[in-house]
Amino acid sequence: MSTAHVLLGLLAGGPRHGYDLKRAHDERLPRAKPLAYGQVYATLSRLERDGFVAESGQDRDGGPDRTSYELTDEGRGHLAAWLAAVDPPAPYVNSEIFNKVTVALLAAGIEQARDYLVAQRAAHMGRMRELTMAKSAPGASLGDVIAADYAIGHLEADLRWLQTTLARVAAMTTELPKDVTT
Repeated sequence: MSTAHVLLGLLAGGPRHGYDLKRAHDERLPRAKPLAYGQVYATLSRLERDGFVAESGQDRDGGPDRTSYELTDEGRGHLAAWLAAVDPPAPYVNSEIFNKVTVALLAAGIEQARDYLVAQRAAHMGRMRELTMAKSAPGASLGDVIAADYAIGHLEADLRWLQTTLARVAAMTTELPKDVTT
């Protein structure tokens, strides 16, 4: 996720302070890692430097001065271009699960890989149950539902791979040599 682009998107609705942007991020992207205030202000600084946002005013709401930021025309154009750009599928397989199974097969053998696959499958199933419950919880927002759907889709794909790999590993009759590199 590009924090800068998310902040630009949040500013598309009108000027906001850094505190408001952090709160809006955490509310609108409920399953994303919460932003740190320092990250918000550092990103706003870079966006201002690049001409994508500009200060729109300052006020004091019972505390320190708060600077509001708004999108510039250049910022709107940059946001529109980012939203229109199609993200290419990942060119490489780089997953902790894939790496662990491969290393287990190479270094520890079939049994270790099988045990890991079974345990990982159980963990994925548990997480899917949690997400399914979160989607149907009273008061679940649209953001909660679409974030859960996205995560469930990824978990389902992982589960298909885990099941297929478990079947392949179970069908293996001999240990892989420890010097195999492919």
